[in-house]
Parts: sequence; C-alpha cells; structure tokens
Amino acid sequence: MLRNSNSSGNDIFEQARLSRDARFDGRFFIAVKTTGIYCRPICPANAPKSENVTFYQTAAAAGEAGYRPCLRCRPECAPGTPAWEGTSTTVQRGLRLIADGALDDGDIEHLSDRLGVTSRHLRRLFNKHLGASPLAVAHTQRLHFAKRLIDQTTLPMVDIAIAAGFGSTRRFNDAFRNTYGRTPRDLRRRKAVAEPSAGLTVQLPYRSPFDFLQLLSFFEARAIPGVEVVHDKRYLRSVTFDGAHGVIDLHDGGGNVLLTVHGAGTRSLLPIIQRVRGIFDLDASPDDVSRVLSRDSFLKREIRKRPGIRVPGVWDGFELTVRAILGQQVSVAAATTLSGRLAKRYGEDCQIVVPGIDAEKTPALIFPPPEKLLRARLGDLGIIRSRADTIRRVAKGVVEGDISFDGTQDIDEFCKSLVSIKGIGEWTAQYVAMRALKDPDAFPDSDLGLLRAFDMQDRERLKPRELKQRAEAWRPWRAYAALLLWSSDKNSGG
Repeated sequence: MLRNSNSSGNDIFEQARLSRDARFDGRFFIAVKTTGIYCRPICPANAPKSENVTFYQTAAAAGEAGYRPCLRCRPECAPGTPAWEGTSTTVQRGLRLIADGALDDGDIEHLSDRLGVTSRHLRRLFNKHLGASPLAVAHTQRLHFAKRLIDQTTLPMVDIAIAAGFGSTRRFNDAFRNTYGRTPRDLRRRKAVAEPSAGLTVQLPYRSPFDFLQLLSFFEARAIPGVEVVHDKRYLRSVTFDGAHGVIDLHDGGGNVLLTVHGAGTRSLLPIIQRVRGIFDLDASPDDVSRVLSRDSFLKREIRKRPGIRVPGVWDGFELTVRAILGQQVSVAAATTLSGRLAKRYGEDCQIVVPGIDAEKTPALIFPPPEKLLRARLGDLGIIRSRADTIRRVAKGVVEGDISFDGTQDIDEFCKSLVSIKGIGEWTAQYVAMRALKDPDAFPDSDLGLLRAFDMQDRERLKPRELKQRAEAWRPWRAYAALLLWSSDKNSGG
C-alpha cells in the first residue's frame, strides 16, 4: 500500500512524480519526510529528493501515517479514485456507504453489520487494500470536503462543520488545527462570488478527457418529464434528501463539473455531492478504460471518435429500475413518455426556484418513492398490466428490504434478487447494475443496440453468445464498451 520511491516496482510512480503527469492525479499521493506533508503528483513545488519520498495509494493512508495535506497543490481537489480499483467487493461497498455518511457517527460496528462482516475483518480489509482504517477514510473525506467548502464558498464555518459531518464546531476546529496547524478561518483563501440566492456552487474535479456532451445527450433522450431537464448544456433534476426537496444544476466548467444545489439543507450537501459524482462518473479513469478497450479494433475506432466516454449514473436506483421496466420492448421515447405520466400522477410537487431558469424548464416533480407505487393503478397511463405488476413487485421488494440500492448487497446477489422478480430479466438487472450500482463490468449482452452496432462490420448480426464471448476481452470495463456502442444510437440503452 505504501512504498519508498527507491524500492523495486515503483518506476512508474517516480516517473509520474518527476514529470507531474496529470493522468496519475488522485491515483497516489507523495509523502515528503523532510517537510511532513503529502502532495498530489502534479504539485508545482520543487520535487524533493527520491530518498525523502514515500508513496501512498490514498490520502487517508498518508494522513494516518502522520503527514498533513499540502496547501499548495491541495490534495482535497484531486479527482477521485474508482472505488472498485484494487479492492475487494466488501471494501467497495464500504467505501460507498462511507461516502453516504455511514461513519459520520463513528459507529464502525453498525457499518460492519450492514456489510455482513465483523468490525475486525472490515478493518483488516481496509488496511490491506487502502492502507487506512475505515474511520481514517471517513475522517479524511470529511476533512477534504470541509477544506473545499472553505476555499470555494462563503458558508459560515458552523455550516461547513455540519455539512462535512463533524459533530461540533469544536471537533471541526480541532481537526483542522491537528491536520493543518491552522484554524479553518486562517485557511479561508477568498470569498466566493456566487450570491446566496443563486444556490451553493462547488467544483467537482474529473480526469480528462471527459465527454460531458455525450452524457448530456444520453440524459436528454431519457429525461423524465417534470423530474429532469437538459437545457443550455446544463443538467437539472429534482432531488429529495432527509425529507427536504431540492434541485441540482450541473454544467461543465472545464476540468471541473460545477454543481449548484438549490433548496436542500447544508447537512445533506456531502451525500448529494457523492451521488452527483456517480451520476456523471467523475471518478472514472479514461486512460485505464481506453488501454483495455483499444485492444478491440472496432472499439478502438469508437474511442478515437468519442474519447472520455462515461457511464451515466442515476440519482435513485428505484427510479431507474422503474424506468428500465417501462423501457422493455419499447422505444426510448415511449418509455420517457410513460415515466412522465407516472411521475405526474404519483410524484410530489417540488417548488424550488432556480434563478435564471424559466419555471417551465425547472424540474417541478419528485419521482414517487416505492411506498407510493405499491398499490398504484397504472393501467390508464398506457402501462400494460404485466409491467405494472412488475413495478409493484419491485416496489414491494424495496419496501421490505429484499432489494437495496445503497451498496450493502454484493452486485451478483443484487442481480439475482432482481431477476427473481417476475418480469425482470437479465438485461434489466445488468442495466440497473451498470447505472445504479456503478458496476464498470456490467454488460447486457442481449441488448439489440449492442448487437446492431456491429452490423456494418460483420455480414451477419452478432448473436448474444457471440457478443458475450467477444466482450470477455473488455473486462473489467464492459459497461464503458456498452456506452461506446450505444452512443451513436439514441434509441438504445434503456
């Protein structure tokens, strides 16, 4: 997990450090023994001598070893590292729950219970794969998030402490003194320019290349009327968190996605940001994806046409599953229409004003939760009886806890649970795993759009088993291959 720069097998890290290679930003951190700080590979400071450097895979590991974050390169602004990379499935799920605030109260026993392991085993897994304990990971996440809010917003310090999950301003101040040697007020660099009425805006970094317009095109074709809007190269949608309604508004800022949150409380800001990172796949590593997929001559040409492909995520897994059921054996446009009708009848009003956006272009509905669709009458909405029954079965499974989209279930177990519901097939399960659980290797091999993509190359259309066999070489990035193949056909992809 941590390595000295002059140990064997670290030539790549050392070269990336000396060349300040941006492709490695967030992939590892550089701890400098003589200064006691840790930096990103792109830090503009003079490069320290190799014998004074130790590499850590995560910021949490560097922090737990006693190093403090660099104030110049700001490790809290590094792009995220994919949660699946080099970790066990239990650690993947644990990271997702921690990102959603599962350790804000410091209860590691509760987290381990949700993951189905002992707390001792969970600590061992985190130390093995990340070089830091679950509590250290959670602490670093809170600290880095608070530092970004200090730099990017005019929020009062008490609000930042609440947003970052610190139990009190005293703990908040102590954490910054212990880590940075300064108080939060001493670290505030500048005043943010956004007016309070315009919502709270934060920068979400990503690795280039990033095809933001491809994501917008995908979302626009599938936007649920009243719930989602794509307008003027922006994506807006209604959200609900801890009982409060809000609207998220995103656009590309070049190197960062700019997220503005309207209406939701400060306490919900960190989990909202984590979900948004998943929606726009901001922690993806395009170089890793391209390296594997380019081995296929057909996909290599597609990557050249559309570099920076991302897998679009979702705000809510239940919403996506309903949308996928409605999309079975109909066009994308037809499924969008049906989803809009369902949201209009059973959704809740979201009366949030977004400055600068006309009311008719502002999301006005909250998609109905599973409790509202348990006994919903959907026949007169144009939804055929079998699909209406399937939607109610899925709603029941979520309400009763048999289906969970929060990452507590293993992906294979999740897919088995979903397929066990009458009306849900392997295609739907893989599609939901791809977008809701962010499985980079999910692959609906029976999808017509994927099979059709090779028509111009092959004399006869591929059969599902042939596509599945060919896709074995695309692991573990088959979901990205699917997006490449779908991207030229708006009527594909659920």
